[in-house]
Amino acid sequence: MSALPIAAHAPQADMQPTLSLANVESAYGPVKAIRGVSLRVMPGQIATVLGSNGAGKSTILKTISGIIDPQKGSIVFQGEEITARDPAWIVRRGLSHVPEGREVFPLLSVRDNLLMGAYTRRDRDAVARDMETVFGYFPILRERAAQDAGLLSGGQQQMLAISRAILAGPAMILLDEPSLGLSPRLTKEIFEIVVRINRERGTTILLVEQNANMALNVADHGYVLENGRIVMDDACDRLREKDDIKEFYLGMKEAGARGDRRWKKKKNWR
Repeated sequence: MSALPIAAHAPQADMQPTLSLANVESAYGPVKAIRGVSLRVMPGQIATVLGSNGAGKSTILKTISGIIDPQKGSIVFQGEEITARDPAWIVRRGLSHVPEGREVFPLLSVRDNLLMGAYTRRDRDAVARDMETVFGYFPILRERAAQDAGLLSGGQQQMLAISRAILAGPAMILLDEPSLGLSPRLTKEIFEIVVRINRERGTTILLVEQNANMALNVADHGYVLENGRIVMDDACDRLREKDDIKEFYLGMKEAGARGDRRWKKKKNWR
């Protein structure tokens, strides 16, 4: 299998973002999950949000896709305000969400799961072409097209969830923890297809991922989320060289730091 290509989209200065969040706050009851989050994803880019468990990464995606209504802030997609709109309305505008845990329809066949992704479309010929495209990305789905989705392996269900999002014909995909529970080999395979979707279809992607090394390798721009706040953002090639990213996300310690306790080191985020 070939090495993962490194994304390298350089947006033009006058280009408008596909997605922008401005000072967005969301909560679960009294618990505030994200606090004043602002970010931008440019057309054709892969952007990633890094952070530890509980940092609020998935909450950002749920807030964008309308699953959670924000308490504050603004979300604009392709120049249109989508803040707190109905999820089905947002999907029709061209924004698809692949949730953590895949969430396939277990009692429907693989083919019917894919067609559920295309439910809002009326361009049947284009749907048929997209079906062939995803079978090209993931040949196992063609082989298992008549099988109940609940009988697929975890990796195959992740392939199905991504393919179902493609069948909606989106301009942008929100991708939540695609490597969760997968082997290193399957993780690499999934990410190679994510890059192909971005480059071949021009689909803009916002990726939430705990595998920081993989995410920084495929994404163009990265945001670091800690305790619900963005504490750093930069081009991914520059983020990979920052000391805090190396130590706390890539597992690389400076020489002579062998005796330091990780929890004692103060993050500078610079």
